[in-house]
Amino acid sequence: MIERNLSERYRLDSRIGQGGMAVVFSGIDTVLRRRVAIKVLRPELAADADFVARFYTEAQHAAKLSHPNIVNIYDVGREGESYYIVMELIEGATLAEMIEKDKRLPEPVAIDFAAQICSGLAYAHRQGLLHRDVKPANILVTKDDVVKISDFGIARAVTTQTMSMTQPGIVMGSVFYVSPEQAQAHELHETSDLYSLGIVLYQMLTGTLPYTGESPIAVALKHLSSPVPDAAESAAVSPALAAIVRKLMQKAPAARFTSAVAVATALRAAREHPLVTTPFDIAPNGERVVPAGPATIPNPKPRPSPAPDRGAYPTPAADESAVAGTREPGRARLALALAVALVAAIALGYFVTSRPGGPFAGPSRVALPNVVGAASSDAEATLERLGLRYAVVPVASESTPADRVVKQDPASDSKVAANALVQLFVSTGLPTVSLVDVRHYSRDDAERYLRNAKLVPKIVETYDASPRGTVLSQAPGGGATVAIRSRVELVVSKGPHPVAVPDIVSATLEDATSTLASRHLKIVVSERDPSDQIAADTIVSQNPQPGASADPNSEVDVVVSSGPPVVVVPDVGGKVIGDASTALQAVGLQPNVEYVVDQASELGTVMKQNPDAGAASKKGASVTLDVAVPGIVPDVSGKSTSDAEIVLQNAGYKIGNSSYVQEGADGTIARTEPVAGSSLRPGETVSLVVNGVSKEGQ
Repeated sequence: MIERNLSERYRLDSRIGQGGMAVVFSGIDTVLRRRVAIKVLRPELAADADFVARFYTEAQHAAKLSHPNIVNIYDVGREGESYYIVMELIEGATLAEMIEKDKRLPEPVAIDFAAQICSGLAYAHRQGLLHRDVKPANILVTKDDVVKISDFGIARAVTTQTMSMTQPGIVMGSVFYVSPEQAQAHELHETSDLYSLGIVLYQMLTGTLPYTGESPIAVALKHLSSPVPDAAESAAVSPALAAIVRKLMQKAPAARFTSAVAVATALRAAREHPLVTTPFDIAPNGERVVPAGPATIPNPKPRPSPAPDRGAYPTPAADESAVAGTREPGRARLALALAVALVAAIALGYFVTSRPGGPFAGPSRVALPNVVGAASSDAEATLERLGLRYAVVPVASESTPADRVVKQDPASDSKVAANALVQLFVSTGLPTVSLVDVRHYSRDDAERYLRNAKLVPKIVETYDASPRGTVLSQAPGGGATVAIRSRVELVVSKGPHPVAVPDIVSATLEDATSTLASRHLKIVVSERDPSDQIAADTIVSQNPQPGASADPNSEVDVVVSSGPPVVVVPDVGGKVIGDASTALQAVGLQPNVEYVVDQASELGTVMKQNPDAGAASKKGASVTLDVAVPGIVPDVSGKSTSDAEIVLQNAGYKIGNSSYVQEGADGTIARTEPVAGSSLRPGETVSLVVNGVSKEGQ
């Protein structure tokens, strides 16, 4: 389908991916002139009404979602038997491709990606939509590390709780990431997507899947019954993040996080305090881990008396009723005295055994002092003086200096038994991050990464052949471990060293082009202006101005003269030469007269012009006029000098010198030389003989 157009608007270019339902192409929206991704339903599925309905459902649900972490849907349509969806084209890789290439992702990267996935899922869940197929292949990562969730193809409204089957007993969705309730076709909630997110996060951190098997059924059964694996046992994962993964992957939906927002909050806390698991400390068997606390000594079982058990007193043989009726008063007083003595003995025993410091008293209780903020050595000495044991737990802290107590457990003023264990959480200083290699990143991308990692970028610019804004080097380098808030120096290209723009005004276009090329600059003619004074193809102005600095291979805009302006040639046919010349000169054209001997035409009239009337010609250009003349010197005797000259010029002759005679009225022409009627070629000279006296001789 390459080079195919859909709906006379979308041009398909190259295939960029495929799935079980559709093939994805890169293409062009020829109307809006933007690159897009076009998902086309597979031909073998287009005939199935259920698949077509599911295909349109994807577009309808996804089109409702407009979020930075969700792929945008632009259009949906059909051409013939082809059904297609037009969506945002993401320049980057899928998370599956990144995991396949790198195996394990760095923990900060995994946290960042998971938090962005949570942002997109939280938005979709607020709109009443579940994704149902969260997996690395459906998660795209742009070149700027922006995560985009795609393929809401099996999304359904939250109120629709039925599961779709591709075959009887097989649930839609990827079996390696399916939740236990989805595998059993039970009612689904947002926690189902969060379970799949837990699998994805586990895979990002360890490079492996938590559950595998020889068949999809075997994998599904492990989701239902196998223990939750511990990410920390498979890879070096911080306790806080491992606890989040365990909680996400709990079999019971109620044991997981309640929302994607809660997961994002926990991820941020894990990034700040990677060693603290509370309150996400879930054991692999699903039970909550009980944090270590002060040991309580159980009450001892009663010990047997050192004296042997005594038998019962013998009973008198007399009848009980007789004995009761005849009991002596002395015996009653004795029983009362014995009872009083017994009570006194019990009270005395309680006092002796229970009073503080008594020989039989239980363990004494100690009030814990507040050692938060104290140096670890001082806190340890304080607890030792009180007879208490301690355990030091190193934790990173943004607010507490190194070797100072961040927290104590139990808290201060708690009553604990002597020799009880107290946990001291001691600061190791600021949290650290492992730097990625940002060489060849753009400056904006590198700065964004450093600030997100809570590092301070320091920019040093230098000239280099690399494109402007490219990171050339960094210090510390990629892979180094540094504390947050540390300064990282980035050497950034300012582009090639600039050159001085030469002065090319008044040069010809050809010379200017050559001059700029010698400086590695390009010429661009932005405008051509007519000019009576500046010759055509001459540089009138330039930008940048002479002497300005410019990057190599940059452009210099010039305005070039197009020469004199264009005018319309007037129609002078049939006019006498004098009038024709005046008309041409009035519009800026120059007459060029050529005489043609034609005794049949009127003397001195224009027979033909070139260019023709109405043609466009540059101002100052010549117009050739063919003028009819008889080829015979006309008779101008008796005419005034001025009239005679006009007649001779119209006849195509030049006026020569004048001589004077006294043969007629002063100022009139006596005759011509050659004389009237003589044959003479046009352009020759005719002299005048004038009646009168020359003014020069007076």
